[in-house]
Amino acid sequence: MKVKLLLLSAVLLAASLAGGCGEKNEDKKESSSSAAVISKEESTADVSTAEESKAEESKAEESSEVSAEVSADVSEPVDPSWFDDAVFIGDSVTLKLSYYCDDHDDLGNAQFLCAGSLGYNNAQWDYDKPDNVHPVYNGTKYLVDDGAAAIGAKKIFIMLGMNDIGLYGVDGAVDGMKIITERIEKACPDAVIYIQSVTPMLEGSQLTDLNNTTIAEFNEKVKPICQERGYKYLDVASAMDDGSGNLVYEYCGDPDAMGLHFSDEGCKVWADYLKANVLKV
Repeated sequence: MKVKLLLLSAVLLAASLAGGCGEKNEDKKESSSSAAVISKEESTADVSTAEESKAEESKAEESSEVSAEVSADVSEPVDPSWFDDAVFIGDSVTLKLSYYCDDHDDLGNAQFLCAGSLGYNNAQWDYDKPDNVHPVYNGTKYLVDDGAAAIGAKKIFIMLGMNDIGLYGVDGAVDGMKIITERIEKACPDAVIYIQSVTPMLEGSQLTDLNNTTIAEFNEKVKPICQERGYKYLDVASAMDDGSGNLVYEYCGDPDAMGLHFSDEGCKVWADYLKANVLKV
């Protein structure tokens, strides 16, 4: 009888232990399964967070780029002092601008190397050539490249061509432009060169070879040269255009003569255009 009881107790104990182990295994499976689900959910959450973070960074970069573009488009005009280390090379059109700047602080302390009838071609003449029209600076006559170097200009603004187009044709004027700008570049290697477009004439003052059509052709041929050589092109003509390719009448200082020089109003428009656009080119 005792043997039977002992055997029965052993059987019950074994069954009990077996049941306990089964429950523990099930618990482990459930725990392991739950852990796997949680791990998967956490992993998915991490990936989702990373993707959202990348998307936000991308949006921020795009927004920054757009802001930079907008800022470039709406940049404030430079202060007149920005031109303190600049020199303006030109003919009688720029000479008028120099007179205007004597009485107005629109272009700071900019210097001028100008002479009536100066062009890209006669700027190449030697000093001893009869009737040369090289500009005078502080009482000394200079070739434009030597003058710019002597002044120590860091920004060089050139507007020539008006006196070349009628005499040498558009292509001859362009060839002269290539030579003189190359000489200036060599004489002033650290300076930034700005090429200003030739400005238009009054409608009724145009000539057979020098007119608003040939002026526009010259300007169009100069643009790719500037791009190729790294010069900065300033379309001053666009600020002087009456909408039909002619000089605005109020901007003209000699409407009854040559019809191409500026009034003080025209000079102010020119200076304002430069201040608003030098950082955009």
